[in-house]
Amino acid sequence: MLSRKQREGVRRPRTLISADDALHALLDGNARFVRGQPSSPRRSPEEFRVLAEAQYPEAVIVTCADSRVAPEILFDVGVGDIFVVRVAGNVVNGAGVTVKGSIEYAVAELNVPLIMVLGHTGCGAVKAAMKHIDAKDSLPGAIDGLVELIKPAVAQSKGAPGDALENAIRTNVEIGVERLKELQPILEPRVKDGQTEGGGLYI
Repeated sequence: MLSRKQREGVRRPRTLISADDALHALLDGNARFVRGQPSSPRRSPEEFRVLAEAQYPEAVIVTCADSRVAPEILFDVGVGDIFVVRVAGNVVNGAGVTVKGSIEYAVAELNVPLIMVLGHTGCGAVKAAMKHIDAKDSLPGAIDGLVELIKPAVAQSKGAPGDALENAIRTNVEIGVERLKELQPILEPRVKDGQTEGGGLYI
């Protein structure tokens, strides 16, 4: 991610990094988290003040709203490093203008080079989709509509070897990535010309 010196010069345009560099930085941070050796960078009030006038995130993370999934902790990054969009089940396809517009804003206005759809073990939204696709019943309120958006991943992964829940979670991530890659009018052209890269991760 950006060095402290770079962040202190927030009025100057940043030096753009590649999607590969952004991904490697995230994976390195996750490795520190897994080892129990986080550096917990840039989380003090001072660092927040430095970024008060501008932000330069290097990745968009589309992740689940699950309270146990905190990308800043999982990737050991600080304030301003990542642009996080959270929605139960990390749903992209059918998620509407709030999710898609947030992602497009990060790409078009902040020039973020990497979009990651982040799935996680034991996802409750995917579990609900699996349960209710078999029961053929419905859930109350808007929960039902959310679960309906995840059911295609459950159906697509059904019968695959391995754990059914893990397969459905991974497929849900893959569906989200593919949807982002074809999203008009902003993302698809940028993906095709290499300005932006999209990918999925399951942790």
